[in-house]
Amino acid sequence: MTTEVSFRAVPGPGFAAGCTVSTWVHAGALAPPVAYVLIGHAPPRRPGETAETVEDGLMGMVDAMNLRPAAERVPIVGARLLFRGPFVALDYGHPSFVMRLPTPGDLWRRHVAAGRPACVTIGLDPVPPGAGPDMVEQYLERVVATNRAYMGATTLRTR
Repeated sequence: MTTEVSFRAVPGPGFAAGCTVSTWVHAGALAPPVAYVLIGHAPPRRPGETAETVEDGLMGMVDAMNLRPAAERVPIVGARLLFRGPFVALDYGHPSFVMRLPTPGDLWRRHVAAGRPACVTIGLDPVPPGAGPDMVEQYLERVVATNRAYMGATTLRTR
């Protein structure tokens, strides 16, 4: 008996640089504050890029970070955030590269620096560049409802 095993490759830095990334802290009335990192991708725009290749790249990141569907319990995926001076990066599973995040706000940075968790979310549907908070909220509601979002809880890597 043989079992077919398949896996998706972790995309390289060129793909990661084309991702859209948003960071924020959500403070609900009944829950402690949670920092978020939302990773998505703009619609295909580079030569050879298709909706399928973009989704494959995002799913390679999902697999490498052990993220799970957003409708499931959010798994702890290890310490993947890095602070180097003013820069913040995410270890997205590539053996040689990390993804530099846009400069987060002071509240987000203090939250993560204090050892509190951040929720990494990858959405598979295109995210329009420059989407504001209302568009991001609508986007998240849609991709979670259609099972096209994956999440994991991470923290700051201290070494």
